[in-house]
Amino acid sequence: MQRVVLITGGMSGIGLATAEAFQKEGDIVFIADRQETPAGLAVLRSSGGKYFPCDVRDFAAAETIVGQIVTERARLDVLVNNAGISRDHLLWKMSEADWDDVLAVNLKGAFNFLHAAAPVFWKQQSGKVVSVSSINALRGKMGLANYAASKAGLIALTRTVARELGSANVNVNAVAPGMIETPLTSDLPDEVLAKSWEEAALGRLGKPQEIADVILFLCSEQARHITGQVIVVDGGQTA
Repeated sequence: MQRVVLITGGMSGIGLATAEAFQKEGDIVFIADRQETPAGLAVLRSSGGKYFPCDVRDFAAAETIVGQIVTERARLDVLVNNAGISRDHLLWKMSEADWDDVLAVNLKGAFNFLHAAAPVFWKQQSGKVVSVSSINALRGKMGLANYAASKAGLIALTRTVARELGSANVNVNAVAPGMIETPLTSDLPDEVLAKSWEEAALGRLGKPQEIADVILFLCSEQARHITGQVIVVDGGQTA
């Protein structure tokens, strides 16, 4: 069956790789993101989906987007909460805005779209949700108090919603990537990237496609008995 897929932050990085993976499966892909990219628009053209300009912090926008998709396609099969930002500083140098912005995008953004999608999944008695967390939600990382807290909250949200929607045959999981080569990490200092290389048992950084592959698996029938879980995909950084 051709699935209807909604990906937040799907215009670049892990989100784009995930959109491409679903498009190659023949699914209809919709993307909600702050800005469009040529690569993202190409995926949408190929899949028959649509781009929604969106700030995921906007509760009403999430409701509108999900509503439009269901009106157009009569269902929603997959939600991938991928949108995320970072504002890295030591705790005592972190501004209130740095804290608020990261929590609002990374955690509230996921809540907004889950809140909109949950009634659809419940009515259908089916659905798949994958949220993109981070290994730093599991171990902490200097300078990432806001980011780590937001991603840890995303794990707790995932596990709770998995219980709330389990009886509706909805699988709700998270992936926790390590250091991945994305636009978000490309501007990091060389010493930070080198440290991640050293930490990884596989001796390299991950590729967005490698996270997308795990997301695709979690949304497949092969993963139908997996829910409430966090799958670490970090090349052995936390091994």
